[in-house]
Amino acid sequence: MTTEEIEEKNVVTNRRARYEYFILESYEAGLALRGTEVKSLRAGSANLQDGYVMVRRGELWLVGMHVSPFEKGNINNHDPLRDRKLLLHRKEIRKLTTKLQEKGLALIPLRVYFKKNIAKVEFGLCRGKKFFDKRETIRKRDVERQMRRDFAQS
Repeated sequence: MTTEEIEEKNVVTNRRARYEYFILESYEAGLALRGTEVKSLRAGSANLQDGYVMVRRGELWLVGMHVSPFEKGNINNHDPLRDRKLLLHRKEIRKLTTKLQEKGLALIPLRVYFKKNIAKVEFGLCRGKKFFDKRETIRKRDVERQMRRDFAQS
């Protein structure tokens, strides 16, 4: 099966991450979820804004991602802000841990999506931007927007 045939359904994207951080590398990991969380994600009710990835006892955990409780759920609904385990090979986790030792680096979730009906998280090894870097990003975005506008008019 080729990569074009694999269907991906984007659920939620952390647009703020690309503004706040330089993304040095990106990784894909599985997401360990409970039943009502899957249904809620499929409905698109999640928020990655305050989320980050941390290493605890040799495992990766997604902290701060908000998944709203399933509206048609019952007493067995999940806690919206619970920590969720990321599924990655031990070797990859060790590599990430050594890279995180460098000062100023963090693991930030970029998007959550379904790939072949399996919930996945794309997260990046990121370095925070300074204020002048953010201004430069805004300037570039405005120039691109103006170029698209001019191109559309002609």
